[in-house]
Amino acid sequence: MKKSFLKVSGYEKYGLIYLFWLLLFFLVPVFVILAYSFLTRNYQGGVEFRFSLQGYKDIVNPNYLVIFLRTIILSFISSVLSIVIAIPVAYQMAFSKWKNLLLLLVIVPFWTNSLIRIYAWIFILGNNGLVNQFLIKLGFVESYVKFIYNNFAVVLVLVYTYLPFAILPLYSSIERLEKQIFEAAMDLGCTKRQVFFKVLLPNIRQGIVSSFVFVFIPSIGTYAVPELVGGKNSRLIGNEIARLLTTAKNWPAAAAISSILLSITIVAVLVFMYGGEKREAR
Repeated sequence: MKKSFLKVSGYEKYGLIYLFWLLLFFLVPVFVILAYSFLTRNYQGGVEFRFSLQGYKDIVNPNYLVIFLRTIILSFISSVLSIVIAIPVAYQMAFSKWKNLLLLLVIVPFWTNSLIRIYAWIFILGNNGLVNQFLIKLGFVESYVKFIYNNFAVVLVLVYTYLPFAILPLYSSIERLEKQIFEAAMDLGCTKRQVFFKVLLPNIRQGIVSSFVFVFIPSIGTYAVPELVGGKNSRLIGNEIARLLTTAKNWPAAAAISSILLSITIVAVLVFMYGGEKREAR
């Protein structure tokens, strides 16, 4: 009984440490941002500690609505494309004898600075980049094709950047499955298409939900990708937050946008997690 009590006490102690960590590094910053959104703007930067709703009034205009919608749409497209690419990759990894090597190759991009990888895409997709030079030399086009500084480039680089976050949860889900269930389904008369949609996907729903969340959340708040490879019509909400903090010196408006963005993210995560759990229960 004494040992059991000590073990429980130890777990409670660690639980309090985790709770303190969560409060200090997650909830406190969130409440600070929320509080700043209700304060008065200081035109030299920062805030004045007087209650005001001006921060929310400043962002109530069609321009911000367009940016919010663009951010959500591009993040959603990037997340879906990442999952579409990640499923076959994760499947091959899970049942390959070289799975450890392939897993290492998926993780290798994390060892390189993200800015360097984004600039590499500029070198590849730029007007004088490798792709345009290749197309011009082969005679497919007479002048350069605008592959960069548009929504296409933003989605492409977002998918490239966050694809490992989609592969890893799916790999974990697929690795738990026995390959024999696919062979059994084929023996019972299922086509490959039916095996994919009726056997594989239902068994990795939670992995798909996790992959979507892991890609969608960083995509919706990204700053560097649209800043470097996006054009005027490809700016996302992260770029607008940075502009309000640095150029416009409107911290309450930036905090208001951040609060709204956080709310959208939480709702999206809850919807997908609840939907995944509901489907699992069935």
